[in-house]
Amino acid sequence: MVITDPIADMFVRIRNGGTAGKDVVFIPYSDVKLRIANVLMKEGYLSSVSKKILKGRITERMIAVGVVYDSPRLPRVRGMERVSRPSRRMYIAAKDLRPVNHGHGIMLLSTPKGILTGEEARKEHVGGEIIGKIW
Repeated sequence: MVITDPIADMFVRIRNGGTAGKDVVFIPYSDVKLRIANVLMKEGYLSSVSKKILKGRITERMIAVGVVYDSPRLPRVRGMERVSRPSRRMYIAAKDLRPVNHGHGIMLLSTPKGILTGEEARKEHVGGEIIGKIW
């Protein structure tokens, strides 16, 4: 299966896994997705991140992420939105960064200093490509 936007696919898998009540969600491996998952874990949206090799008919490298729940049936990730897409890249300057969802979410940016949240990018005075918003 060919996926045209792997990061949007990652966001959908995490959101759907939380809605379905899954403890662990598997995402096809890439270095960028692993870095995004580590930032989400640091911010408290994921409980664990690890690389796995699933062996079957074909061997696949995957990222196993643990989903966090606020209450027994309410996932911590209530929404994820991909902002910059392959067809339309969106960039933002450090001075234009604003809180997401009135401060109840984060913005992920790809900056010269790596994958950062909007708050970290504002403190570092760097802008970059807006990967997405999570709340």
